[in-house]
Amino acid sequence: MPANQSDHDLSHVSDQELWRQMCGGNERAFLALYRRRQGGIYRFALRMSGSEAVAEDVTQEVFLILMRGDGQYHEARGSFSAYMFGIARNQVLRRLEKERSFLPILSGQDGDGDWEANAPENLPDGLIVRHDPLGDLSRQETIAAVRQAVLSLPPHYREVVVLCDLQEVSYQDAAAALSCAVGTVRSRLHRGRALLMERLRKDAVTAPASWNEAAQCLV
Repeated sequence: MPANQSDHDLSHVSDQELWRQMCGGNERAFLALYRRRQGGIYRFALRMSGSEAVAEDVTQEVFLILMRGDGQYHEARGSFSAYMFGIARNQVLRRLEKERSFLPILSGQDGDGDWEANAPENLPDGLIVRHDPLGDLSRQETIAAVRQAVLSLPPHYREVVVLCDLQEVSYQDAAAALSCAVGTVRSRLHRGRALLMERLRKDAVTAPASWNEAAQCLV
């Protein structure tokens, strides 16, 4: 790769090639891969653990592992992003096994405690947005309930819900990341969604009507 190749040029380089260049000492390739995949890895770890500290540590560890060249990537087993999610998943499970307790992040506690920004984007021209305190409170309660319900799932259900529904990873890549069959992913996803809705209908103040509506609370 030419020394003067720009970051813009690297946007067309595959994850696997960036990794190969990164292992060869190309700092620009490392930055390109980090900028491309850091957000997804962080959100996965955050949604799995409910802890910003864990998510930050797991994200850092994933890229350290990649830099060291630990592990083996096999293209036939899935995409490189699936490989990265697999590393992140193993790191999260180790943390959960070690700590056994973690605090979920609940939105609405302060201005900075939300998982992701909830500000509306691309509003239609001329739309008048009126402040609705009761509606806002109801939505915040629903979001908090959904996040708590996700964290309450057993890890093997939680990980497929997070990967497939919240990270929008394909069944094939999820299977590669979790080292299981696609059929296993499908069955766990079906069961995980059912457990979530059962929990929400039992405990939530304002339970979503469907899993699709519940998932929108975490997008």
